[in-house]
Amino acid sequence: MSKNNNTTAPNAPQAVSAQFSEQIVDERLTPNPLSHFSMDKDALRLALVTAQYALRATRQQTPPTLNKPTGLLVLVNGMEQAGKGTAVKQLRQWVDPRLLKVEATIGDCPLAYQPIWQLHTKALPRHGDVMVYFGNWYADLLYNVMRMATSASKDDNKPSKNSKSKDKKSVNDKVLPIAQWQAYLQQQLLKLQAVEQDLAANQTRLLKCWFHVDIETLQERLKDGEADPQFLYQIDWNSKKVIETFNEVATILLRQQDDWIIIDGDDKSDAADQFCHEVLQAMQTALVSSNINTEKTSDKSETKKQAKQALKSAKFEPVKIPKFLIDIDDADIDKSDYRDALAEKQARLAQLLRARKGRHIVFAFEGMDAAGKGGAIKRLVAPLDPREYQIYNISAPMLYELQHPYLWRFWTKLPNEQTDRISRIAIFDRTWYGRVLVERIEGFATDDEWQRAYDEINRFEADLAAAGTIVIKYWLAIDKKEQLKRFEARQETPHKQFKLTDDDWRNRKKWSEYVQSAADMLARTDTEYAPWCVIATNEKRQARLDVLDHAIKQLSAVCSS
Repeated sequence: MSKNNNTTAPNAPQAVSAQFSEQIVDERLTPNPLSHFSMDKDALRLALVTAQYALRATRQQTPPTLNKPTGLLVLVNGMEQAGKGTAVKQLRQWVDPRLLKVEATIGDCPLAYQPIWQLHTKALPRHGDVMVYFGNWYADLLYNVMRMATSASKDDNKPSKNSKSKDKKSVNDKVLPIAQWQAYLQQQLLKLQAVEQDLAANQTRLLKCWFHVDIETLQERLKDGEADPQFLYQIDWNSKKVIETFNEVATILLRQQDDWIIIDGDDKSDAADQFCHEVLQAMQTALVSSNINTEKTSDKSETKKQAKQALKSAKFEPVKIPKFLIDIDDADIDKSDYRDALAEKQARLAQLLRARKGRHIVFAFEGMDAAGKGGAIKRLVAPLDPREYQIYNISAPMLYELQHPYLWRFWTKLPNEQTDRISRIAIFDRTWYGRVLVERIEGFATDDEWQRAYDEINRFEADLAAAGTIVIKYWLAIDKKEQLKRFEARQETPHKQFKLTDDDWRNRKKWSEYVQSAADMLARTDTEYAPWCVIATNEKRQARLDVLDHAIKQLSAVCSS
């Protein structure tokens, strides 16, 4: 029973549209017809800055709003010298530059033991903000594929993100067969598309712009004497053979992902105008999705979509509660036997953790209140150096965390090969499963949100596992009688009173709902790549030993492979 909840504001909510006149609202929420591109520059500039401020206003918190603020992430990729910089420069001049965030990364090998998108999650815009991201995860993917296809980056001797360790290099120095690099590209594109769909479902809309010029125009611009920016993909743009391969890679990308907007960069000024029109249309569409005041919504397709979502929610069928969640073991263990076994298992676990070949590890602890998560974690890390791991005690999200997709606050806490921090073990006391537990029960997530979350979480964990991260998940179960006994002990013990809150007592009244939610969660998220380990015992000591036994088993398999 997680405390990962939000508190509702006392003020009555209102729609953001109440801040503006009806005429202004209609103007701001009507997407620009891109097929016409009829707006002159002055009208376009005014429309852009107006939409920018209207989108930002959806994030207003005082008074609280009915709206669901939406962020806009603009991904900028494509050929070099195709007008990307010119287009973004014009956009920033035409809007309030203080409110338009711009990020840029240069393509490199994906980092070891983590999904290709993980490095870039910190740069995601808050809901209500607009961000332009040059390079992004596609720069890393294209750089990697070009090395596979040509073994010819612009500077093969430059230090890479993975230069700390030779065994972390993600690609071969030799050219790979076409079928091999194409299969890798297609697989990664599918994963990225799934991540992007999850972002869109969680109020982060994407606009993906691909700038293109022909080879002749590119080479003319490379020789025009003007200073060139640092290229996104670090390939030799003077080589026609390399460019042909890049265009082949780009063709696969654009065919497989049909949501890219292709912008012809032959005339940089025209390309900049088209880009600004596209951004305007994307902002206005984000405004439409932010506004849930349906009284003025005449979009029948949106009404149908809401009806489908309601139908989907109505079809949700809870699973039968398994016996192991309600028939809890009352095993007893001698204190001296426990201490001997604990010391032996802790030593073995520490040995395996240090022999895991550098792979990242994520421990996820969930369970009923007072089930012993904290005690189990304490014994898990006891033999380790504090620099080897990070513990995250997850509680109610902060405001800035609520202004991002709900998984964002966990993405940014994952072990990260980019940082200088030596710890590559993350231990979560409460996790992303709060969405299908407390947020479901307390109404902090809609039916569509928490029911959709099972698949979103499975995809997230599948990406971690595919990249080499070891995901170990525990559900600690106790019965209601034992929970009451532990609550009362906490209440009477001065140094443990801080562990007991009013929410704990309130949640206890919803015991059956939490058990049902746990059963649904275990049934829908117990996967081959991230299986659940259920520890069902009222005996704390035995639970701690069982946690260690399971971790040892999981890591032994890794170390022997």
